[in-house]
Amino acid sequence: MLGIVTLSYDALLFSTTHDFAMNTLSSPSPARGWSFWWKPALFVLVAVVGLYYVKWSPYYLKSFVAADKHSIGASILNDSPGAPLTAALSYSKVYFLAIWKAAVLGVILGSLLQVLIPRDWLLRLFGGSSFGSVLRGGLFALPGMMCTCCAAPLAAGMRRQQVSVGAALAFWIANPVLNPATLLFMGFVLGWGFVALRLVSGVVLVLGVSMIAQRISRPEQVPEAALDAVAAASVTDQTDFLTRWTRTLWQLFWSTIPVYVLAVLVLGAARVWLFPHVDGTMGNGLLWLVPMAIVGMLFVIPTAAEIPIVQTMLSLGMGMAPAVALLMTLPSVSLPSLLMLRKDFDGKVLVVVALLTVLVGVVSGLVGAAVL
Repeated sequence: MLGIVTLSYDALLFSTTHDFAMNTLSSPSPARGWSFWWKPALFVLVAVVGLYYVKWSPYYLKSFVAADKHSIGASILNDSPGAPLTAALSYSKVYFLAIWKAAVLGVILGSLLQVLIPRDWLLRLFGGSSFGSVLRGGLFALPGMMCTCCAAPLAAGMRRQQVSVGAALAFWIANPVLNPATLLFMGFVLGWGFVALRLVSGVVLVLGVSMIAQRISRPEQVPEAALDAVAAASVTDQTDFLTRWTRTLWQLFWSTIPVYVLAVLVLGAARVWLFPHVDGTMGNGLLWLVPMAIVGMLFVIPTAAEIPIVQTMLSLGMGMAPAVALLMTLPSVSLPSLLMLRKDFDGKVLVVVALLTVLVGVVSGLVGAAVL
């Protein structure tokens, strides 16, 4: 009897969600004037200005430094902390000073996405479970160039608008992994062979992991936050923009930022044990490769910080395999970003994403040891 009730509930939930999406997509659109178009235009304006200030302009200037000096700075792990508390505070200070502007922009855009972009637009582009929807999610991420934690609020905002699991994941993972600026820096600093391997492995990671996650996620499972958004749609649509945005901004901030800050502090303390002293004994065997892939998946770094980390570790004698594994897994996902999305994706999906990221890191490390 319980199974019948559960199936009936799931069927009802799927039917309700499906009908909502189909009605949204198929209902005739009235003539849309400036009162409609100013909202998408405002979102584009905020996104372009914000990304130019936070990402595009600084990265343009940094590209000349990378080309001239074959370096983009010291490793963020170079301070050799002793006590865990000292490690937590020192790393958190350096990390948040590096990313706070992008983090603020990510939360702002993630909230504006929910109140300025028509839901039918998002559903048409990213609402399906097809490969095309996943591919579009990855392509739309390329101009963002955000780290995994700064992209997480945008991925959360997409899911709260009922964007498919695969498309939202592709957008989230492609931001750090296929970042054009990071690939350019990598070529100047580490060599173009690293770029080719990162690009191929990155495409496999973004599209492969997203499609697998889409397949294992049940279509009728809609995140609680998305259900709340649907239930409140009839109310919020009648309220003014500022009220809706303030409410959405607070909900997104409260569900992502506190756990983010706490997780960064914990990882900052844990790096005393996560990153041992590097010497020539850290070769290409699985004994070092697998742990480094796991550590890279869990740890959190600013955009492109994996490049000086790997550059430093290679110079100290780390084997190519664990170094390439770190190059893939450090930027892809992190424990803080996974926790930030805990309410917007099924837990099983996030676990699979983490495990597959480690797997791609291990395979990339083995390939890198053979060809680089």
